[in-house]
Formats: sequence, C-alpha cells, structure tokens
Amino acid sequence: MKFVADFHIHSRFARATSKAMTLENLDKWAAVKGIKVMGTGDFTHPVWFQELKEGLEEAEPGLYKLKALNRSEGLKGKETQTRFILSCEISCIYSKKGAVRRVHLVLLAPSFAAVEKINTRLGWVGNLRSDGRPIIGIDAKEVAKIAFDADPNCMVVPAHVWTPWFAVFGSKSGFNSLEECFDEYTKYIFAIETGLSSDPAMNWRLSALDKISLISNSDSHSLEKIGREANVFDTDMSYQAILDTLKAKDPKRFLFTVEFFPEEGKYHYDGHRLCGVSMAPAESKKNNNLCPKCKKPLVIGVLNRVEELADRPEGFKPENAVPFKSLIPLEEIVADVLGVGVGTKRSREEYQKLIERFGNEFAVLLDASASDLQSATLPEVAEGIKRVREGRVVIDPGYDGEYGKIKIFPENEPKIFNIQKSLF
Repeated sequence: MKFVADFHIHSRFARATSKAMTLENLDKWAAVKGIKVMGTGDFTHPVWFQELKEGLEEAEPGLYKLKALNRSEGLKGKETQTRFILSCEISCIYSKKGAVRRVHLVLLAPSFAAVEKINTRLGWVGNLRSDGRPIIGIDAKEVAKIAFDADPNCMVVPAHVWTPWFAVFGSKSGFNSLEECFDEYTKYIFAIETGLSSDPAMNWRLSALDKISLISNSDSHSLEKIGREANVFDTDMSYQAILDTLKAKDPKRFLFTVEFFPEEGKYHYDGHRLCGVSMAPAESKKNNNLCPKCKKPLVIGVLNRVEELADRPEGFKPENAVPFKSLIPLEEIVADVLGVGVGTKRSREEYQKLIERFGNEFAVLLDASASDLQSATLPEVAEGIKRVREGRVVIDPGYDGEYGKIKIFPENEPKIFNIQKSLF
C-alpha cells in the first residue's frame, strides 16, 4: 500500500505551538494534506499522553486511529483514514568529552505500554510536564537505552541532524559522527532526520551515512505546516512494516521523501542575524568565520557543516539511494502567485478549490497532470506548481534562524496572464 507519513510534529503542549493541535484537528488536516500516517508528537507530556490513550484505538498493529466518539459531528459514523504512530521529541542537554552537547531525538514507539515505561524512566530525571518537548539532562545514548529497554522495537531517530544548536552533527554542540554520540548504541540507529535546511543529496556526501535511512518530517507546530516534509512508502500498514522498511533502506518500499528546498531552511547558510549578515561557506572562510560587522563568530550553517564532514564531492549519489522530491507547500505557491499573504482570504479560497478538486494537497503537488491543473485553477497557479516540480525557483538562503525567501516568479518577470482578469 502506498502512503505518506509525517512522523515528527508537536502537540499544543509544546512551546510555541498552536492551540489548535488537537487529535481531532490533526485527523482532519492529515486528510487535507494527504498524509496517512501521522506522528502524535509529545507522548512524554502527561496530559497529552492521557488524551492519546482516551482518544485513540488500535487500527493495525502499532498504529492507531481516532475513536468514533471523538470525531467531529460531520465525521461521526465514518471510518477515519488517518493512522497515528506514537512519537515524541526529546531535548538532551549534557556534557560529554569536555563540551556541552545539545542533541534532539525523535522516539517512535509501538505501543502505549512501551510509552508508559519510557515516560516513567524519563520522569525520574526530567520534568515531563514543563514542555511537550522536554529537556532531559542525560546523555543521548541513555535515552536510547531507555527506549530500547522499554521495547526493542522502539525507534530512535536523531532529529534535524545538522541544525547548529540542537543536533547530533550541529556546528555549535554536536559530534562529528553517530558513533561519538551513541557509542555502543550506534548499531541500533538506522535512520536520521535530515531537517529543513538539508536534503538527501547533501547527506549522500558522507559515506558514513550510506546504510542509514534518511527520513524527512515537518516538525510542525501548526496544522497548516504538517507534511511540509514527509516520507512516501509502499508497504503494509503496520508499525513493524515501517520499522522493517527503514531498517532495510529498500527503495522498492521506501519510495522517496518530500523535501523543502534546503535553501529555504532557517540554517542553510552561515550568518549573523543581528547584523543581517548571510554568507556562503567560501565567503565565511575568507572572513575566518567572523561577522564582518561586529567581529563576533558567525553561526555556522548546515551547508558549511556538511562540507566540513563530507568525504565525497557535491553531486555524488550512492547506489540504492532513496530518491527525493523538493516541493513548496501548496498555499505558499498560491500566495506567491497571487501576490498575497499565506492564510489570506484569496489564497485560502484558491487552496480549498484545489483540495476539493483533487482530494488532498499531495495529490495536487505530486500527481495532478498539467492539463488537469490548467482546467482546475488559475493558469498562473498551474504554472507555479509546474515550476516547483521542475526546481525552477529563486531562493535567498536562510541563515541563523531566518527562513530563506523563495520566489517562483521573479519580480522582473511578468506572470502569464493578468490575475485580475483571470479571476473575473
């Protein structure tokens, strides 16, 4: 069965997260996006975990669905299509080998029983109620041990692995290899999350990652952003099938990932946000990695860090690599074409029209033919989707916590037709 999965999101109990991140809303928005398997996020938070236990029931082994009594009035009596997988993110802050380490981990668990064991152990060393993504002052490998002791089929996935401040390879607080971080538990780490500021092609430059599955998730804090990165599988619908597919790194079952254009991520380039300084790695090197304005150290971004650890040239592709497709979320495309903000009435109306026509967002972005798009939406929007599929976009790269600025139609290029005329 072919399906889309987004394993890493957050509930409304995580810091800086929308209060609309409820089970019922996640169920509905997964359908809008075209996501079949959705991470619950934040299973360590006691209130959210209680909501998960009360609101979900097992549909297939290790995967859960919303109980009928918890669906909205319009959905009651209908079989829900979304499957939830129990997930959370842990922030490990600790000292190792003479340096402070800040490593984020995504945990996936096959059962509520396993989660209860994990939460009990983590609750001994951290305040799980304080945040949906708790800060735990223990070594990342100890979190891995806790997860695998709870259930050997738990998955431990280093999150957004290149992010400077909070990642296993991060320039500010990370390591140079998985082995340095996880020691004897490295052999149980078979997947990493590439993050918004890198894509698989960048990770292919490290031979040490050849046997590792490269997964992509939204890390979403709002409903609209779920699925902005995702994974596409063709396998049985069960937790074990997903685990086996990721372990095997089989491109016949793990079909591709959906990616941001990495330049759009918040840490692609080096830079210093306070001074408005953004630099490519070569330029940073010329400046000794110092900000030319204030002379303080630059925040070294993902592109530079990949270059530092890579043992292969740019453009190298390993055998049996799982492919990827770079996309822009549909409403961002619509808003850019119309020259309006995301979430405005005009962008939302055009977005909804496309969802109603094709069923969900991924059907529009990945599957709809050019002719069907032409007949269903404004010609400018159809052309915008085509350009995104072909990678014909212009991006001012993100740096030091600032998202990159992406344009489908450059300012000096007239659009195909006058939008006002097209609307009327």
